[in-house]
Parts: sequence; structure tokens; C-alpha cells
Amino acid sequence: MMASVLPLRRGVPMVGLCFVAMVVAIVVAPLIGSTPISLGRVFDANRAFADNIDAQIFFITRLPRAVAAALVGGALAAAGVVFQGLLRNPLATPYTLGVSAGAALGAMLAISFGAALPVVGVASASLAGALLAVFIVYMLANARHRGISTTVLLLAGVTLNAFFSALILFVQYLSDFAETYRALRWLMGDLDVPSYEPILAALPFIAVSFVAFAWLARPLNLLSLGGDAASTRGVPVARAQRVAFFSASLTTGAAVSVGGPIGFVGIIVPHLVRLLVGADHRLVLPASTFFGAAFLVACDALARTVIAPLELPVGIVTALIGGPFFLWLLLRRR
Repeated sequence: MMASVLPLRRGVPMVGLCFVAMVVAIVVAPLIGSTPISLGRVFDANRAFADNIDAQIFFITRLPRAVAAALVGGALAAAGVVFQGLLRNPLATPYTLGVSAGAALGAMLAISFGAALPVVGVASASLAGALLAVFIVYMLANARHRGISTTVLLLAGVTLNAFFSALILFVQYLSDFAETYRALRWLMGDLDVPSYEPILAALPFIAVSFVAFAWLARPLNLLSLGGDAASTRGVPVARAQRVAFFSASLTTGAAVSVGGPIGFVGIIVPHLVRLLVGADHRLVLPASTFFGAAFLVACDALARTVIAPLELPVGIVTALIGGPFFLWLLLRRR
């Protein structure tokens, strides 16, 4: 009892630092851009909002994007932690089981054929595609097993990824140049959120998933020892696996519907956080959420400014940062 409490207490300050980093990133990021603004002028009580250009840029143009980046980054990082614990595979990502490919296919169909179905938006089509992928993978993994077979789950996800990727290429082939360019931009990760509406639409799904994550912290610690070992310690293994799969898939689909399939956040952040706080999921989950939010907000600010006035897709920035870091991490652990 005492041995498990002491590491937990030592890691709590680091979780607090990650939370502070997230808050600072969300506040500072809207101040960065091709048009410089001042935080003092933003909150100047002597100027009406209609006449305060700095406040309009901060609250209408840049703050929704920073909040969206924080929501997507935190969701993807937490989902990465859960998938790695569920599959007992440190290389698992939120996109391993085909959720991202399903979301991308839905978005591609909405972008390419949206004129025929104007009621269906890109975000809702993306979420629908993600839920379809979740349903297919779960039915395959649960077809002949009492509970979820993680091996079949992984194989089904990889196969579905390849199949949906082929369908995406087929839809791109049928699309015209403008639709293909817009779809390609979305596939690279696009946090150009015009308002708070996409954030509010995804928030209920992510909130439900995080309630499940709070319950999963202890079962994931024991599932890392194996299903039999977890079962002997009182963990309802089948239920924990289902909750982990559906909650992580749901939050991944909601995050992708807002920002597109932004890579590396769900694998880099959990590994970095484990170096800071250890392997206890009661610490890793909240710390990864806060640090993932801060990381993606910082990457998005860099994407907006590094070649201003042009903008890089944020997925390129996360890949350029995450790729070399992950290779260094592998060499260091080796």
C-alpha cells in the first residue's frame, strides 16, 4: 500500500506542471501570429469589443483554434495511453485500429460529394466514419471470443486501415483538383477552426470518454500484467477491455472530426510522460492529457508562424518534431 502511494505522490507535482503548461499555452498561443496583439489591449475595459481589434483577433480568430488544438491534443494523447495499455503494445497509437482511416473516409466522401448531400458536414461525416470503423473492428474481434481478443483486434484494425486507405485513394481519383487539394489538406491535419461550434459538437463524446478513462486507470495498471494476472486481482477483464476500446475509439473519432488525423501526438506524448512520472496510469493519463494539449497548441502556433503569412498543416509539424524524437527515444531505451 505504502509503496504504491509514494510514487503516486511524487508524480502529482509533475501532473500539476503539465496542467500549468497547458493553460499557459492556450493563453499565449492566441497572442502569436502575423498580426501582433497585446494581452493588455485585449482586456482593455475602456474599449468596446466592436472597436477593439486585438480582442476580436484574440477571441474570434485565434482562441477557438488554440482551444481546438488543446482538445484534440489532449484527447489523442489520452487515447494513445489507453490503446497502449489495452493492446500491451508501446507502439500502439489512436490510429492503429482503423478509427482514423474510417474518419478520413467519411471526411473524404463529404468533401468530394458534399454538393449532393449538403446537410452532411465534414465533421459529422468524419465522426460517422470513425464509428463505422469501431463497429466493424469490434464485431470482428468479438465474433468468436468471450471478450475481446487483442490479437484479432490488432489484426482487424490494421486490415481495416489498409482497406479504408484504398477507398480513400479511389475517392480521390474520382474527385476534381479543388476537392482533392481540400481533402489532402484535411488529411495532413487542419486546425483552422472558424468558430467554437466544432469544439462544442465533439466535446460531449470526449467528456464521456474521459469519464471512462478515470475508471480505467487502475484496471490498465493490472491489464499490463496480462489478462490472467489482472483477473486474479479482481479486474473484470472483458468489461475493462470493452470500455477501453470504445472510449478510446470514441475520443479518437471526435478528435479527428475536429482537426483531422494529426499524427505522432498519441505515441510521442505518452512515452515522454512516462519518462517524467513513471508507468502508473493514474498519473500517466492526466499528465498525458495536459501535456498533449500543450504540445499540440505549441505545434499549431509554430505551424502558423514559421513561414508566415503561409501556414503549414499542423500534422507536418508534429511529424517533423515527433519522428526524430521517437527515433532518439528508441536508441536511448536500447
